[in-house]
Amino acid sequence: MDQSIAAFLKNVTEKNFQQLAVDFLLHYCTLTSKLGGTLSPEKLTSIQKALQEGKLPEVVSQIQEIITAAENAVLEVAVIGESGAGKSSFINALRGLSHEAEEAAKVGTVETTMHKTPYQHPKYPNVTFWDLPGTGTPNFRPETYLNKMGFDNYDFFIIISSLRFSLNDALLAQKIKDAGKKFYFVRTKVDSDLYNEEKTKPRTFKKEKVLQQIRDNCLANLSDIGVPEPRIFLISNFDLDSFDFPKLEETLLRELPWHKRHMFALLLPSISDASIELKRHFLREKIWLEALKSAAVSFIPCMTFMFGFDLPEQERCMKEYRSYFGLDDKSIEEIAAKLGTPVQDIKGRLKCSDFWSLEKDDSVVGKALRCAESVSAVSGGLQSSVFQASKVYFLRLSFLNMVADDAKHLLNKLETANIA
Repeated sequence: MDQSIAAFLKNVTEKNFQQLAVDFLLHYCTLTSKLGGTLSPEKLTSIQKALQEGKLPEVVSQIQEIITAAENAVLEVAVIGESGAGKSSFINALRGLSHEAEEAAKVGTVETTMHKTPYQHPKYPNVTFWDLPGTGTPNFRPETYLNKMGFDNYDFFIIISSLRFSLNDALLAQKIKDAGKKFYFVRTKVDSDLYNEEKTKPRTFKKEKVLQQIRDNCLANLSDIGVPEPRIFLISNFDLDSFDFPKLEETLLRELPWHKRHMFALLLPSISDASIELKRHFLREKIWLEALKSAAVSFIPCMTFMFGFDLPEQERCMKEYRSYFGLDDKSIEEIAAKLGTPVQDIKGRLKCSDFWSLEKDDSVVGKALRCAESVSAVSGGLQSSVFQASKVYFLRLSFLNMVADDAKHLLNKLETANIA
């Protein structure tokens, strides 16, 4: 069993609540990365206080509140840019959609967005990307634009350009800053710039030098039009894993409110080993909280029968993880079409595709453990808590690791196919 959960059970049994609170904070700090976690400082303090006072029902209630808030977080992202800058392509990339998908944002060489247009994430209905009219459109007025576009509704703003940022972009950024919200400058079509540069200057072309020139030009451009210390991210909408997209991911995660980080981490496409590990990290934190909640609940007699991690709940958990990492049935069908491979051939290589074969255990030991679990759940206490915390922690963690490893395997197969 995870040492922190074992210590939790030991301290609860011995009613050593002061140490329980100390251990909780110490382990949580090791669990979170430099990007932060899903618990705010206020929530951490509140849970610690409840632990110190031995109020386990309150601990359960607070952890459930945190998990619910993370799962139901509403995220509204505004994407602004002039015609042809690549904002629609950027939205489609973050939603994991091709431009030809029925629900994709419209992509064109003329201004296709004259009014703000919402695009819901296909897997996360609480996440909406808003395609806003560009600052270069005839109807743009810096003094009224934000109010007209419903400024207060958005969590942050992405200001996109494929060439130079305009004075209107700078004015807009200043108004966003004055209102206390975050904005990020994104320079798109970097792949096209590199291609053109290599074609025109094949002998002297150096990728890193060209990228630095693009970055320096953007910085000088924004400084000249009045944006102090601008943050610029160079990206390609068709190759998100390259250039600055990973840095943009990390910056957004670090600066989002606590309860919205989990949702944003999940919606990011699994385009690299690093992005897969990022998702795995955030889900590990949630698993740890779920296990602590289960340990506390299981001390109460019969509560496991109502809130236990039973087979239907386990199947739902596995389906969720598969969806998070792009291994749900629909995603696998799309990948099979790209590779020109039968769906069953891909599923046959994935360990996570057949839940019931993973869970089947008709052995004498398996039956005995299930019987012992049921008996202990009736009386509650330490034994029941050990059973449930162990089951929740290890089953969820094994599901997560299996799906994440399968996602890496499939990503490697896709990359190999592209190279070939």
